[in-house]
Amino acid sequence: MNTTVVNHVEEKIVSIELDSIRLQAEIVLPQNSQGIVIFVHSSGIGRYSTRNRYLAHILRQTAGLATVQIDLLTPQEEAIDLRSRHCTSNVQFLSTRLTAATNWLVNNPLTSDLKIGYFGEQTGGGAALLAAGKNPTRVGAVVSCSGQTCLTPSTLSDVETPTLLIVGENDLPTVASNEDTLKRIKASDKELKIIPNTSRQFKETGALEEIARLASHWFKLHLSTIIHRESGANLYQLTMNNN
Repeated sequence: MNTTVVNHVEEKIVSIELDSIRLQAEIVLPQNSQGIVIFVHSSGIGRYSTRNRYLAHILRQTAGLATVQIDLLTPQEEAIDLRSRHCTSNVQFLSTRLTAATNWLVNNPLTSDLKIGYFGEQTGGGAALLAAGKNPTRVGAVVSCSGQTCLTPSTLSDVETPTLLIVGENDLPTVASNEDTLKRIKASDKELKIIPNTSRQFKETGALEEIARLASHWFKLHLSTIIHRESGANLYQLTMNNN
């Protein structure tokens, strides 16, 4: 495990051992974090994605949450998947890996006391919902962005975790599938947010910032009991956890 401190925030590169494989992950821990968000990457997006690193930065800065950027595929699997798309198109496969990584966080002294949330995009959104349905007591919140949520009705009815679904207005098929998902999931606290004039990739001006705002609010609401100020400079003082 490699540890560095950047701007008073503790960063750790860890190797998560799952049976016969090892997954690489980056954990960033602001002091006094009460929650930690795992990013469930979609096809072709790894933990070095500029987009997801921006979103993780916003979650740490505006909600005081720890974040985990994890490669759910090994380098060998990634190489095969670039040709076949077998692994990243298999929601069940990704959810199994995500569940195993979640169990690792629960049993690791560094993160064992943190409430866990999932942020998933596209296929990762479906995997996040599936994993949350299997682990209702361990997952405190889910945000699915352009989620490919074509899961069975029985699977969706297992989801009791507070869930926020985010879709672009112009992505009509995903809007329809997420509207159906919202009806089927069992969670009492659930919302669907449609961002106007945006597509599935959210490349339009201001779209990514809106996703960050919505996700930050949702996770802060469900993973943290700390009341933060909503405006002003230096909203959160993030210092190194010396423990």
